[in-house]
Amino acid sequence: MRGREFKDALFGHFARIGNAFASEKRIEIIDLLAQGERPVEALARETRMSVANTSRHLQVLKASRLVSSRKDGVHVFYGLADPMVLRGYRTLQALSEARLAEVGKLVDDYFGSVDGLEPVEKEELLRRARQRDVVVIDVRPAEEYAAGHIPGAVSIPFGELEQRLDEIPPGRKVVAYCRGPYCVLAAESVKALRAHGVRAVRLKDGFPEWRDAGLPVETQNDNP
Repeated sequence: MRGREFKDALFGHFARIGNAFASEKRIEIIDLLAQGERPVEALARETRMSVANTSRHLQVLKASRLVSSRKDGVHVFYGLADPMVLRGYRTLQALSEARLAEVGKLVDDYFGSVDGLEPVEKEELLRRARQRDVVVIDVRPAEEYAAGHIPGAVSIPFGELEQRLDEIPPGRKVVAYCRGPYCVLAAESVKALRAHGVRAVRLKDGFPEWRDAGLPVETQNDNP
């Protein structure tokens, strides 16, 4: 193989990975799979796509070896093929934030209009949770909470929040968290809680960042 052929082949393989990321829906699928495994139906529901369209995006991600699958009975579950995939996604986020002013403006405009206050950092939440001076609520879907959550957090999915307000002790400050720094569930939850007179803020990051920082994690099996 000549040098030119080597370079063309090498950069072609790099382009396969770039192509896998070249879709907002495939990036969203990677973001969802950072929470844990999902069947195609759940991914379709979360991304507001048809099952057929979601399957096509998954095949592109599988072909690039960013996503793997396993069969459990009649169901097929998809997950990130390697922790490096999540690191690559975060590098894409950081590069976009650094090079595209539109990203920072979009984030500031959205979160500034929804919850307005400065979010809580991971280390501050860990300290306050250990002192038990805040109520931590996980507003992700219940299956994500079961797969892993911040110790002591109460599972109140965003869609159930209005009906379960009486589970929040009166007078306590609430910290809500969800899937990551761009997840809208925590911000929308904070807005709803404040409308009901609850003092609430959101965690700046989400559960994947908490977990990957080596901070304590529980699963549903830890709390039978």
